[in-house]
Order: sequence, then structure tokens, then C-alpha cells
Amino acid sequence: QMELVESGGRQVQAGGSLRLSCVASERAFNMNFMGWFRQPPGKGRETVAVIWIGGSTYYADSVKDRFTISRDSAKNIVYLQMNNLLPQDTAVYYCAADSSSRWSTKPADYDYWGQGTQVTVSS
Repeated sequence: QMELVESGGRQVQAGGSLRLSCVASERAFNMNFMGWFRQPPGKGRETVAVIWIGGSTYYADSVKDRFTISRDSAKNIVYLQMNNLLPQDTAVYYCAADSSSRWSTKPADYDYWGQGTQVTVSS
């Protein structure tokens, strides 16, 4: 069973912090890559951060040094810690998993998706 459930999104003021959680089924959590993606209002889906099952990470330039992706193997949860939030971070944030054996950083590479959680950053 492939299940991904995001939570933690809410409205926050610019400069604030949020931590998003993605609770994954065992099968999803054991896939090679898990990532966070977002879709701003009126725009396409974009990559935020990706973590390999071995721990290596990738970040979009727009979130480097502000966001941190991590995984908790005891709880099957992938986190996205977001600090110094900006209004342009406003989006629906999605968790996704991919079984590919090579680095997957594009949304189109991912096969399994959660339902999303809304993050709104006010100025």
C-alpha cells in the first residue's frame, strides 16, 4: 500500500517557521527518494527538497539555507523544516515518493503523491 499524508501547513507571518510532516506507509518510506514539492497559486508544481534513502539531500536554490529535509526511520516520517519564510513560499506543499535508482529531482519523476497541505505566508 502506498500512502503519503502531509500535515503542518497553516498561515504564518513572513520570517516565521513551520515544520511539515509526511507520514508514509512502510512501502512508500522505503522507496529510494522522497521529496517535498510545492505548487504556488496559478503556477506549476516545483521541487523544494529531496532526500535519498541513504541520507543525501537536494534543495532548490530558492530554499537553500532556509529549509531542511529529514527522515525519521523509526516513525516513517519525512519532515520539511522551513525557516525565515517568505511570501513567495506560499503554496500547496506535497510529499512524494519515487523508486527510481537514479537521482530524481523533478516532479514528473515521482509516482506516488500525498494530498497536499496549504502554507500561506503573509507579509
